[in-house]
Amino acid sequence: MDDSQRPATPSTDVPALGGASAPPVSDELRTHFDPLLRGTLLERCGIEVLTLDAGGGTASMPVQGNTQPAGLLHGGATIALAESIASFAAILRAREVHGEGAQAVGTSVSTLHHRSARSGSVIATCSPLHLGRQVANYLVDVHDEQGRLLSTVTVATQLLPPR
Repeated sequence: MDDSQRPATPSTDVPALGGASAPPVSDELRTHFDPLLRGTLLERCGIEVLTLDAGGGTASMPVQGNTQPAGLLHGGATIALAESIASFAAILRAREVHGEGAQAVGTSVSTLHHRSARSGSVIATCSPLHLGRQVANYLVDVHDEQGRLLSTVTVATQLLPPR
């Protein structure tokens, strides 16, 4: 299928996740997570979480500042974006099944890059593949502003009870 046949995913609208939309990030979650993000890779890359729940979410990242020497979006930055939104969803899933203070850790990331971007922003849309009590696995599609699929990422996480 060439790009003219591919359905567009608008960058300004929040894409649907597995048939249902995740809610916008609540003020409560933002207040909780914002201090934890200061000085992290997410802050350096300009990653912004747009929607979020235990079943997935969306996040955006500017291409500028996240390029490789050839001027293309860096594959590692794309992976960081995808792993970040999946990890946030997994933390919420861990807290659903194990209670407040539960955490999630990534155990595997697998990425297939289809194309790259040179400008604008990219958006990652995360949806669940498996939501268990011990493991949560997510599929993350990364699109450019024109709705073209850039990368497909699978992220596996382990859900940890509070210590």
